[in-house]
Amino acid sequence: MSSALLVPPPYRELRETEADVVVLHCEDPSESFAGLLKAMGSLRAPVIVVSPRQDTDTVVEVFRGGAGYLVEGDYCTCMLSSAVVAATVGHTSFSPVACAAIRDAARQLPEQAQATEHLRSLLSPRERQIMELLSTGLGAQEIGLRLTLSEKTVRNNLSNIYAKLDARGSTEAVLRWLGAASAVRV
Repeated sequence: MSSALLVPPPYRELRETEADVVVLHCEDPSESFAGLLKAMGSLRAPVIVVSPRQDTDTVVEVFRGGAGYLVEGDYCTCMLSSAVVAATVGHTSFSPVACAAIRDAARQLPEQAQATEHLRSLLSPRERQIMELLSTGLGAQEIGLRLTLSEKTVRNNLSNIYAKLDARGSTEAVLRWLGAASAVRV
């Protein structure tokens, strides 16, 4: 990515760009996110929503739309940068408050909560630590730095996690970890 472009609503200029990632900063994602998706047309760039809204319904709505979500004041510039870079390779990032909102929504479904707890019980304590960090959008290198592990060790753990969770990759593993795999088609 060599440049950033500010595109105000109604986002018409987006169709003329070749954006790698779209970051939508808005007050009300319920309104703005739908308008953005419509305006994007055939552009299939990943979206990251940045908003002060942190209610469960709003976060889950954006999540079901396939976008990452960062709650204002709940992330640092490094996390935003990591989220953008991760989005270019298919990762979906959430700030800690957004993760908690998705977990709350999943817990409201009793059968889903049981299934999620069963899946989590399959993981070792170290694998659970790695999944917690992965679910916030960190990559293998960043997780390694946080846990003082080599990147290769983290990648080996991730391979084991994917097998245990029957996931094809990090996004699907995170969806299962957060208890939202049945709510969103991967």
